[in-house]
Amino acid sequence: MSDWLDELPPAARTYLEGRRLDEVECIIPDIPGIARGKAVPATKFARQEYFHLPDSIFYQTITGEWGDAAGVDGFIEKDMILRPDISTATAAPWTGDWTLQVIHDAYDRDGNAVGYSPRNVLKRVVELYRAQGWEPVVAPEMEFFLVARNLDPAHEIKPMMGRSGRPAAARQAYSMTAVDEFGPVIDDIYDFAEAQGFEIDGITQEGGAGQLEINLIHGDPVRLADEVFYFKRLIREAALRHDCYATFMAKPIANEPGSAMHIHHSVLDATTGKNIFSDPEGGETEAFYHFIAGMQNHMPDALAVLAPYVNSYRRYVKDHAAPINLEWGRDNRTTGIRVPLSGPASRRVENRLAGMDCNPYLGIAASLACGYLGLMEQKDPKPEFKGDAYDGDGDIPQVLGSALDLFEEATTLHEVLGPEFARVYAIVKRAEYEEFLHVISPWEREHLLMNV
Repeated sequence: MSDWLDELPPAARTYLEGRRLDEVECIIPDIPGIARGKAVPATKFARQEYFHLPDSIFYQTITGEWGDAAGVDGFIEKDMILRPDISTATAAPWTGDWTLQVIHDAYDRDGNAVGYSPRNVLKRVVELYRAQGWEPVVAPEMEFFLVARNLDPAHEIKPMMGRSGRPAAARQAYSMTAVDEFGPVIDDIYDFAEAQGFEIDGITQEGGAGQLEINLIHGDPVRLADEVFYFKRLIREAALRHDCYATFMAKPIANEPGSAMHIHHSVLDATTGKNIFSDPEGGETEAFYHFIAGMQNHMPDALAVLAPYVNSYRRYVKDHAAPINLEWGRDNRTTGIRVPLSGPASRRVENRLAGMDCNPYLGIAASLACGYLGLMEQKDPKPEFKGDAYDGDGDIPQVLGSALDLFEEATTLHEVLGPEFARVYAIVKRAEYEEFLHVISPWEREHLLMNV
């Protein structure tokens, strides 16, 4: 890999211009979306074609425990071969020296892609589209909160202090004054993103206290998942510079809206480059309706991936800017599936169920998988919903346990995401859920201790 520096993306080359690279962080996203890996001197990275990590990194729960997902060989922690994707090389501009991050892909010792590695899961789904002559396109929206430092989990999470010295205010959606309260943090987010070569389409204040949204330019699903993965880290680092935390929990503060990762989808004909959701006259095609039907029919099975934690389900509350069902509507933010206003070339379908707490690779993969199944099954969706969808009943699982029940039985979805991934994911998430059930909450102590 002696010439690997010549293959760096433009932003990484610019970052290193006139400087000596000190270190390379060799990273891979695990099931929760945490960056795992090793930091090595740049000289060593230049000499290595790959490095090893045990497959057990994909069996860990969010608490650091392990699900019993090792398979027939048992928990022997086999080494995987991790190979760098140099196209992902980007700066780590918050470090004290000149450091690059490089995302790696996981292979077994026979050179086969590891099926439960999240980036490989997304690649698998994208290749299924391409086998049909389609090119999937996504645009994620990232919502998150900037909150005061929280050193004791027993204490409620509070909004951060703004420039004015007052806590961030709620119910100030789209307020520029509210955005200005976080100006120093946002400045660092922009600076870090520029150093890493990422283009931000916009930053807005959302409805929650200290809640912001970043929109990303649409593009290739794997590249966009890489960006969300990187963005989560850079946003956290920017917040820490200003004595606050950035959190991507789905519902960090009671009685405030939750944080979503809305995913916009369109599909192009790989030969013509035309949007298959629009016909030559600019009208909606059968493929457009089939994609929506796939979302309605398969997203309940996929919800355990789109909403992966017990906290995720606290977001699905009426009148709190999150969907409670799988109705679809045009320019209707109360529905789970929204068709935004657009011209024919940019006609798209927005999935509003995915939480910001999901692994971006898995969330995008699961969402695309539902649309893919719809395109293949060619079924019709329910009639368009008109009006306030909060007036209707919910038709999605309300707790993680119910969502896992559906996911574990969804063999059709498993074939798209990969049966080995589905097996490992279900085991890890079930272990995580059962661990949570051992925890007694403050609500239970407050209301049940002396009253039942």
